[in-house]
Amino acid sequence: MSAITSPRGFVASGVPAGLKKSGKLDLSLIATEDGTAVPAAAVFTANKLAAAPVQVSRAHLAAASGRVAAVITNSANANAATGAAGYGDAEQMATLTAEHLGCAPEEVLVCSTGLIGIPMPMDKITAGIPAVVVARDAMGGNDAAEAIMTTDSVRKEVVHQGSTFRIGAIAKGAGMLQPNMATMLAFVTTDAELTPSELHPMLRTAVDGSFNRLTIDGAQSTNDTVIALASGRAGPADPSEFQEALNAVCYDLALQMADDAEGSTRTVIIRVQGATDDLQALHAARAVANNQLAKCSWYGKNAYWGRVASEVGACGIDFDPDGFSISYGDIVTASSGVAVAYDEVKMGEYFENRRIRITVDLGLGGGAGEIITTDLGHGYVDENMGKS
Repeated sequence: MSAITSPRGFVASGVPAGLKKSGKLDLSLIATEDGTAVPAAAVFTANKLAAAPVQVSRAHLAAASGRVAAVITNSANANAATGAAGYGDAEQMATLTAEHLGCAPEEVLVCSTGLIGIPMPMDKITAGIPAVVVARDAMGGNDAAEAIMTTDSVRKEVVHQGSTFRIGAIAKGAGMLQPNMATMLAFVTTDAELTPSELHPMLRTAVDGSFNRLTIDGAQSTNDTVIALASGRAGPADPSEFQEALNAVCYDLALQMADDAEGSTRTVIIRVQGATDDLQALHAARAVANNQLAKCSWYGKNAYWGRVASEVGACGIDFDPDGFSISYGDIVTASSGVAVAYDEVKMGEYFENRRIRITVDLGLGGGAGEIITTDLGHGYVDENMGKS
């Protein structure tokens, strides 16, 4: 049993529809076992250039009163900035999927990921949808997770077993990761019994503490979508336990995306504490995370704390130049605003980790915030030079 189908009541599949030149899987389906719509929730990109599938899925979720039977996803084409034709293509994807599943079109959500501004190859998609519907089963989750990948090098999956329920999730995303949300898609299933009105705020809370705390390059995608489906097969769940589990699942996926980000060699978790308030702490952490000089120093395995301090001092929050401290892991590099001698051999060993943690303590109050990011190296440039 794979991650997305580990909760009871779900099937999935992934097939090659010819969208990827490589011939790899590129059309994905997640559906309820019997084609019946179940409570659902979604969080979409805040980008005003929202892709056609985002627009269609928003409309469908509202029209179906928060109940969904399936999510159909294609990779290799974002169907963004494609005008009325693109909107019609997204609607057609939902309609064809619904016809083969036996549900209403508005009970199908649509997602796309890939290059922007290119017309959809609908001949390939219309031929692929019957195949991906027929292929669905409880063991198809790995194929579904692989079919949504673009520049990802590995599938991103997680399963959480609660006391009475289970959560399964998959995601894709390796670049253009910047709140609100991260080019990312994430799909979550659970067998907990929840209504759409209960699930939606829970998903928003989980997204805010995970995907909205992730930035790779300061860019926001046109297609970002997180969708959650609840089959109810396990009965009611304790709300606080479920929220904690959903938070953990989304955070795990966010870290996986950072670990696999385009061209990165290490994931960096920036924590700012001792700020005047949480909002200022989060603003400072995000400023450091998006600072190209700091990101290059991390790629070079250089604990150049001055670049971190300079960005915090410049980002507009309350700041005492004589009161801050900075540490890499448990190695203090600055205290009371000045350098502290440290063991450079130990620091070099710390930078060999895939994940490193940098903590900035402002010494001003109780505010704290954390952002996940990566270093910046040659691999990122190579991946993003405009090649198709």
